[in-house]
Amino acid sequence: MTTTDFAPTREQSPPSLDADDAAGQSMAGLLRPYRWSFAAVVILQVIGAVAGLAPLLAVIELGRSLLAPGPIDHDHVWFVVIAGAVGLLVRLLFTAGSSGIGHLLDGRVQLALRQHLAARLGRVPIGWFSLRRTGELTKVVGQDVSAVHPFIAHAPGELIAAFVVPLLSLVYLFTIDWRLTLITLIPVVLAVAHVPLMMTPTRLREEKQFDAAMGQIANSVVEFVQGISVVKAFGGSGRAHRRFRTATDDFVGIYYRFVRGLSVIAAGMQLVLSPPFVLLVVLIGGTALIATGGLPPADLLPFLLLGLGLTAPVAAFIAHSFDDLQTARRAVGRIRDVLDVAPLPEPAHPIAPRGHQVELRDVRFSYEDDREVLRGIDLVLEPGTVTAIVGPSGGGKSTLVQLLPRFFDPTHGSITLGGVDLRELASSDLYRTVSFVFQDVRLLRASVADNIVLAVPHADFDDVVRAARMANIHDRILELPRGYDTVLGQEAGLSGGEAQRIALARALLAATPVLVLDEATAFADPQTEQAVRQALAALEGDRTILVIAHRLETIADADTVVMLDNGLIVEQGRPADLLAENGKFAAFWQSKEYR
Repeated sequence: MTTTDFAPTREQSPPSLDADDAAGQSMAGLLRPYRWSFAAVVILQVIGAVAGLAPLLAVIELGRSLLAPGPIDHDHVWFVVIAGAVGLLVRLLFTAGSSGIGHLLDGRVQLALRQHLAARLGRVPIGWFSLRRTGELTKVVGQDVSAVHPFIAHAPGELIAAFVVPLLSLVYLFTIDWRLTLITLIPVVLAVAHVPLMMTPTRLREEKQFDAAMGQIANSVVEFVQGISVVKAFGGSGRAHRRFRTATDDFVGIYYRFVRGLSVIAAGMQLVLSPPFVLLVVLIGGTALIATGGLPPADLLPFLLLGLGLTAPVAAFIAHSFDDLQTARRAVGRIRDVLDVAPLPEPAHPIAPRGHQVELRDVRFSYEDDREVLRGIDLVLEPGTVTAIVGPSGGGKSTLVQLLPRFFDPTHGSITLGGVDLRELASSDLYRTVSFVFQDVRLLRASVADNIVLAVPHADFDDVVRAARMANIHDRILELPRGYDTVLGQEAGLSGGEAQRIALARALLAATPVLVLDEATAFADPQTEQAVRQALAALEGDRTILVIAHRLETIADADTVVMLDNGLIVEQGRPADLLAENGKFAAFWQSKEYR
């Protein structure tokens, strides 16, 4: 795979919001371009909710009119009936309109969020991905964006139903009897008193543990599926399955504690907001007032009807919407964490490289744990040479080669290409100059030809075939069901060595002056590796090649061998000279680790 695979394009940018502006914004900031649509959702919902009170008020007014002493005012009765019917119709129309616009808005917001995430992920340093698990990013782009759905599509209606409708009902009930109104509020007050119990530090900690456990399950599923062929081949399926089961068991334990902590609180809230409890409170209070002559019997009817209407929306919101909104809040936080990742810095005034000599000057680098992986590297890669990086595991080899295509920037020192610091190069110039072949190759679910031309989309088919021949993969491609048109992962699969050769063909087609190989033939057989080395040796021009080497054949062909140990260059020179010196490289070469 070449670094051009990760070059950001203009098509990645969201049409409505800029990715840089999105970083660090609140959810309200991300929704700002859609504020008028969101306002329409709220306004329609308010009108529908208010109109929805009309049928209840009509029933109340009818009851009071029919129970009142004296003759019945038929005109008033018909007016009340018609008003209730119109209110019901208006509620249906406006709430349907609000719901429809809300769901359309939700689709647009989710699309914009995913476009933002794609744009930002396309601009962050590539090395950032090596510090993150695939399952966690998959959860953010997939599940977390989907978790915003209740906030956009349902929250306006449910919030209005939970607060606006009860507020208007209270105003109406206060005009009838303020004492019984306060009594009717007792269940609501008791329910609201439970809310702080759901926001204690213990509850918040359990929420974080729950989210982390969900991420662990996503990671374990991805790792289990991606590696199942390998673990089965080596008899490790039982261990891999145990890791997956451990993740699920941990999740079950955390989920049990999470639910157990909330169950008592939720049960108490549901009890005090249940219709029987509300009716009991209203009937006890109303009966006491009627018995003392302080309330006409007919006036108890609105409290019985609106009392239930007062608590039912609150109960529904607390039981369902509150948890959905909390989930959406946490999801938005994780989305913002990704959007807040600093993109790869681009120079304000980029400088074009003059040639492609590579020079590292006092390069130091550390990851997030502040432990220096590279501790002062000075190295010059001359055009037309092959430099092999060798050394024990954990010595900093992969980190060193990843700095050249700017997967990371050094924490100290500089790396120059053609006399220009990489940080002063435009990313487009860098990607046209440097290509990279990973040891762990990921191919797209696309045709073989599309996978090879990824770095050069308009390449001729003859050039594609030539690159495949140089990578010694042409004959294998012709054996596939539809040759170069075969869709990988759907119509056929490739072995690890074959996938590496596809990636190498891609890099050879790109024909960049600088080529970085991170053990690109690790899975290749000896014949294939020999063919690949011959292809690299036969390349025209003065290409600069940097390779992590683990085999004698690769080192023997190198112009320079750099022995890296504990982040330092301990030896450097021609392979034969280093072996003759019988120093650290010779000892390392003769060790079991290197055979």
